[in-house]
Amino acid sequence: MTTDERRDTEVAHEAPHPARWRILGFLGIAQLMLILDVTVVAIALPHMETDLHLSRAALTWTVSAYTLTFGGLMLLGGRIADLVGAKRVVLAGLLIFTAASLVTGLAGSATMLLAGRVAQGAGAALLSPAALSLVVTLFGGEERNKALGVWSALGGGGAALGVLLGGLITAGPGWPWVFYVNVPIGLVIVALLARMLPSRTQAAPRTGLDVLGAVLVTGSSAAVIYALIRAGDTGWFTATTGWLLLLAAIGYVAFVTWQRKARSPLMDVALLARRPVATGTFLILVATALMIAVFFLGTFYFQHARGYGAMRTGLLFLPVALATILGAHTTGQLIARVGARALAVAGLAVAAVGLAVPALTMNPVAVVAGVALGAAGTGAIFVVASATALGHVAPHEAGVASGIVSTFHEFGASLGAAVVSSVAAASLVGDTLTGFEDGFTVAAIAAAVAAVVAGVLTPRRQTD
Repeated sequence: MTTDERRDTEVAHEAPHPARWRILGFLGIAQLMLILDVTVVAIALPHMETDLHLSRAALTWTVSAYTLTFGGLMLLGGRIADLVGAKRVVLAGLLIFTAASLVTGLAGSATMLLAGRVAQGAGAALLSPAALSLVVTLFGGEERNKALGVWSALGGGGAALGVLLGGLITAGPGWPWVFYVNVPIGLVIVALLARMLPSRTQAAPRTGLDVLGAVLVTGSSAAVIYALIRAGDTGWFTATTGWLLLLAAIGYVAFVTWQRKARSPLMDVALLARRPVATGTFLILVATALMIAVFFLGTFYFQHARGYGAMRTGLLFLPVALATILGAHTTGQLIARVGARALAVAGLAVAAVGLAVPALTMNPVAVVAGVALGAAGTGAIFVVASATALGHVAPHEAGVASGIVSTFHEFGASLGAAVVSSVAAASLVGDTLTGFEDGFTVAAIAAAVAAVVAGVLTPRRQTD
């Protein structure tokens, strides 16, 4: 019997924790804060730009610094939880995230703002995988499936809710409260979980921490993001952009090479090479990049170009949030009958058509209608990505595969913000609509190309 099977057997024979559903509720709130902090910032960006005199690059890094650190360190956070126990890592991660939220809200300069966002990402990278580990440990059988369903629902709903809340908070007490609100909630949850969480640790923790692997993958991704952001000012075909992308490519090759010989590798690259897992990571990367790109473009279009307030902008994104949830729900109902490939292609095709609408007709009605249609398509892709990547692995591999998918989710957010910021640079720093049109055009083309790739890459059946 393997270590994973022994652990599952031991958990199965233990009496269920009496407070497991309450613990799930508090862990869910903590996880929701992490998800909200990707999109809740979107509506506040124009106000942060004005108050802190942020450059376009600093604006982009306000999103990318958090998601890049979150994604780059997430697998390392999971390994730390294996070594020292999930309870300690959850509490430490939540405390770091809470303190960093306070620092970010108090920021009076771009440097302090970005430092706070990096620290938030580090706390999130500790908290998220450790919290999921606790959910898996506390629940068994059919209850575990229900608990994981609740956990998964936080993703799509939280991202959509973030834009609406960002508008309400920014229009009310102001953008610093986008971060301040995490502080009292975080401290209360830390106090409650410190008493409620079981103290036991896993019986046979993995040995070693692959810090070098985390540095290589995060550093390489940071080089890509920096190259893309810089391209908006200096051009896409400059020597600097080329050298940065080459440096990133070398870093990724070094990462893969290191993973194959490291004693305790950060990522199972053999698992990533499997067609279903590769498909799932590709789809989650594209879907998240499109979602963040649209939020980034939309919030600046409505507030900069149209002069709408933060609350009105947030309310205009309500149809987008509902469309995302509807697309995800409908896909969840159809995927077993229709199949992942057809839904992946259809979802990306719908996204491409929707995003083409504002690219062709730049007015508020077209933007809301087109983005909502595109959101329905991306909502479908989130479901297909998870089902494809996690539905084709053995039970003992599910945790690693889930970590890989989550990592690419955050990298997708960083990539989407960086690309669309550079493409739409003219409109973000000027009075023209050309940059917004270009941004939506690139997003629509990316969705269309991804639909073709998905048609080739996505397995037709569970056995492919």
